Amino acid sequence: MPDSDDEHLHTGSDGVTRCWWGSDHADYQRYHDEEWGRPVDNDFRLFEKICLEGFQSGLSWLTILCKRENFRKAFAGFEFDKVAGFDDRDVSRLLQDKGIVRHRGKIEATINNASRAIELVDEFGSLAAYIWQWEPDAKETHAGKDERKHVIPSITNTSLALSKDLKKRGWKFFGPTTAYAFMQAMGMVNDHMEGCAMMDEIELLRGDFIRPQKRRA
Repeated sequence: MPDSDDEHLHTGSDGVTRCWWGSDHADYQRYHDEEWGRPVDNDFRLFEKICLEGFQSGLSWLTILCKRENFRKAFAGFEFDKVAGFDDRDVSRLLQDKGIVRHRGKIEATINNASRAIELVDEFGSLAAYIWQWEPDAKETHAGKDERKHVIPSITNTSLALSKDLKKRGWKFFGPTTAYAFMQAMGMVNDHMEGCAMMDEIELLRGDFIRPQKRRA
């Protein structure tokens, strides 16, 4: 990882300055500009991201991004009420699907997590209401085993707590690093670098965003 702010930025041939990772590939560039950090309150999109972050484990996000449409087709658009009904035949089907990552543990975790998502909807009114209660009040520093001061953390106290709570609730393949990557992508924090063209726009979107609330009893 670069050590200075300047090294964390890259100005593309289009003249736009972006976070360094957002200029490596055209798909990354679109994802950086159009999705990453924009607050999301749609339950199915939140569930999709949780699942895809789990599938990414051990792989690059670009690999998953390039296969995202295949994943959506394979997992019923990540509508968790449908995915929760997948059975052994669906697992076998998915293990034969070359368009996705064919990992039995991750496939079975996605089906399991769909049922757990339904439980959260029953308790909170929506998956979004549960997720957004974990938005940190302010910037957090790195809280992992590596105590170096990273410009952008990979694990925070909140991501540790979120991961721990979901694990207690029976979710799988959602560790603290995965949890923080999810929080970044879904707009729960704004980790666009100072000087990135998207940073101020994302902050405005976050300011206007109406946080989902738990359903009243």
